[in-house]
Amino acid sequence: MPYPLPKTLEPSPALRPKILAVDDSKTVRRLAQQVLRDFDCEVSEAANGFKALFAMERILPDLILLDVNMPTMDGLEMLTLLSSKPELKAIPVIMLTSPADHSVSGELAALGVSATLMKPFTPAELIAKIRGVLPLKPVRPHLPADDADGRG
Repeated sequence: MPYPLPKTLEPSPALRPKILAVDDSKTVRRLAQQVLRDFDCEVSEAANGFKALFAMERILPDLILLDVNMPTMDGLEMLTLLSSKPELKAIPVIMLTSPADHSVSGELAALGVSATLMKPFTPAELIAKIRGVLPLKPVRPHLPADDADGRG
C-alpha cells in the first residue's frame, strides 16, 4: 500500500512556526510540547511516520522532530519519502537518535537532515537544536532582573 504524501502546501513565514514532533514515545512528544509552550510556535505530534504524513496533509510543518526507530514507518523511511518530493525536501528535520542508531548516521547525512539530537536530551539541548534551524521567539519577553520581583 503506498503511503499518503502530503499535498503541496506553502508554509507562511508570517505565521507562527509549525513544528511536528514524530516519536513513538508519548513522553518525548509530551516533552517537546512542554518545552515549546513558552515559545511562539504551534506543535503537533504523531506516533510514527505514517501518522505524520497524514498530519502533514492538514498542516505543513516548518520543522520536523523525527525519531529514527518507530513502528509502522520509521524515521529513515519517512525521511526517504520526504526527500523524494522537492516541495517537502526543503522542510528541516532534526533526527532524534539513540546510541544504537550510530549505524545509520551516514544515511541520515546523505538524506540531508538538518541536525541530530541524541536521546535522552535536556530541554535546553532541544531548544538549542531547534534554534539552530528555526528562529523561536518567546511567547512573552522576560522581565529585566530588577523588575522580576514587581518592585521596579
